[in-house]
Amino acid sequence: MTKVLLTGGSGFIAAHILDQLLTASHTVITTVRSQSKASAITSAYPSQSASSSLIVAIVPDIAKPGAFDEVIEQHGADLEVVLHTASPFHFKFSDPKKELIDPALIGTTSILKAIAAYAPSVKRVVVTSSFAAIINESHVSDPSTVFSESSWNPVTIDDIHKNPATAYRASKTLAEKAAWDFVKDPANNAKFDLVTVNPPMVFGPVVHHLATLEAINTSNERIVDAIKGKWKDEIPPTGQAYIWVDVRDVAAAHVKAGLELGQKVSGKRLFVVSGWFSNAEIAEVLRKNFPEDKGQLPEEGTKGGELPEEGKRFGYDNSETTRLLGIEWIGLEKSLVDTVTSLKKVEGSS
Repeated sequence: MTKVLLTGGSGFIAAHILDQLLTASHTVITTVRSQSKASAITSAYPSQSASSSLIVAIVPDIAKPGAFDEVIEQHGADLEVVLHTASPFHFKFSDPKKELIDPALIGTTSILKAIAAYAPSVKRVVVTSSFAAIINESHVSDPSTVFSESSWNPVTIDDIHKNPATAYRASKTLAEKAAWDFVKDPANNAKFDLVTVNPPMVFGPVVHHLATLEAINTSNERIVDAIKGKWKDEIPPTGQAYIWVDVRDVAAAHVKAGLELGQKVSGKRLFVVSGWFSNAEIAEVLRKNFPEDKGQLPEEGTKGGELPEEGKRFGYDNSETTRLLGIEWIGLEKSLVDTVTSLKKVEGSS
């Protein structure tokens, strides 16, 4: 079995990665920001924690240079794979550089420096990037634009004060570019190769022991809003990113890229996409599958949230990623039903 370092272990995607790794009996060191998050994870996996096949380390501030040095120096001797998911995804900030850019950029470069210095046995690093590093905001309504694994967002650090969405996209773009630059520079003495995973909107069930409805991941917030009645009178606009993927597929992509596919994915960007979605379609699926919530959900015929017609939206092509991973993507209805079912369990236990 493989020894893996997973950063940000309490995050939405990382929690599913952790579960998949432990189910496959791998040894995992995962990092979280606080003792309370560490305790929630160790309590959920008592046997693995007791046997030291799961170790939870606290890294309180990933934006601090050298933040990962201690944990990697301590556990790096026989470490084989690093899955770096820790990076903020939220729009609740006042200083985009301090709260988004620095944690994403410094967190990514500092962990790569630590691996190069203290973990010579690491052969593969997988970094969670985003469709945010692929999309070009000025081309989202252009049907001749087809986003793929080779597409890059042209956003720069000078753009971060335009709006929160642009600031987030800049954080993901700059962090991913910094990672690729690091491994390509011989001066950094990187003995490992790099793979990035670039998901768009990520829906899917929450891991129960880490979830609260008040601190739900940003992508799932719209589903919480829908079932809590916030869409009752009008369905909000979907936004510029009309493509999505299920969290379990994103987690599987990390595990496959890090531990299973070897040179087949070396140096690749993996554009993990299930398909198109709209808020109107979300409302339709929820009405069909959760009639008990009829009073909170928008009635059939309620306007808003429609997908733009094909002539007014971008195209995408992730066929290369689908071929490499061999994943049969989870469909929207299953993803939404599983998501709401998991959220109801969280609400029922709170």
